[in-house]
Amino acid sequence: MAVTRVCYCTREDVQRALDVKETARSFRQIDRAIESSSDAIDGGATGANRGTGILKRRFFPEVETRTFDWPNSQRARPWRLWLDQHELVSVTSLVAGGVTIASTDYFLRPDDGPPYNRVEIDLGSSAAFASGDTHQRAVSIAGTWCGTDITTATAGTLAEALDATETGVDVSDSSLVGVGDLIVVDSERMLVTSKSMLDTGVNIDAGDSLTASASDVSITMSTTTNAPAVDEVILIDSERMLVVDVAGSVLTVKRAWDGSVLAAHSANADIYAPRTLNVVRGAYGTTAATHSNGAAVSRHVVPGLVRDFSLGLALVQLLGEQAGYARTAGTGENQREVTGRGLAQLRRDCIAAYGRKARIRGI
Repeated sequence: MAVTRVCYCTREDVQRALDVKETARSFRQIDRAIESSSDAIDGGATGANRGTGILKRRFFPEVETRTFDWPNSQRARPWRLWLDQHELVSVTSLVAGGVTIASTDYFLRPDDGPPYNRVEIDLGSSAAFASGDTHQRAVSIAGTWCGTDITTATAGTLAEALDATETGVDVSDSSLVGVGDLIVVDSERMLVTSKSMLDTGVNIDAGDSLTASASDVSITMSTTTNAPAVDEVILIDSERMLVVDVAGSVLTVKRAWDGSVLAAHSANADIYAPRTLNVVRGAYGTTAATHSNGAAVSRHVVPGLVRDFSLGLALVQLLGEQAGYARTAGTGENQREVTGRGLAQLRRDCIAAYGRKARIRGI
């Protein structure tokens, strides 16, 4: 199984929180939980329910043209268009009644945005929201929509050139991107749906080997080019290991990671890492394009509280499934149901910080 939408926490976040072993079965369960938690937060990535979840907004960007009724049909001032859950980050074009309104003739509000929740005509201009033949869908806005300002983090580089159709994207560092993340290369966004192992081109050095001992944690590499990074999971033969430190050409690792079996490994053994990202190209309104080898990869950053809340919801679902949704603490007369007070507080904090506030339609 692979994820089908941008998620507010990643498969790897959940695995680390619960120390879940890597299996196809656990992947399906985790992916379903993180998608459910993300749907609960924003009402769903697509469709009529988007923006109607717990926080009443979405936290990832989408390039799209959306239409609105003529403002006066909202029983509001005709020069002010409320966007409700359709919050804006930037506008490419604004058309009302078939007439394009110049960017100098309107304001995006509030002034401290993005995100922007309304568009107002500059009353010092001659522009207006015209209704055309009908007030229904009279206003069309093309732009980037997101319920928060768009923030990205560096996520390595491409390890290959891409044409516009490839869906397996090789990157330089798998530790910087998780399943469920939205990545950006040039102006194209891609949804990471799963990961696959890729030969890093690095081997155990000819003069080194590993014994089947948990205390044998140092690996001398044949080269430092494309060397694994700290926090990257590597695969040697059938044993997975977590890289905890890198010093020159030596890796320090945790052995038998993710439930794999401790084993001996000979000199010159290949070192793999999950650096092939399986992606949806041209995601959320962007266009699939060609990209050069070494092009920068960045990752869309979800606000910390939103990420933690999504992770908490996913963990509650997974733990509830494991216990048949009958979680208790204590024994005998002291046994009681676990109430999840910590998650409730996180929910309140999230709503206070990032929840979309209600407004009166007549304003």
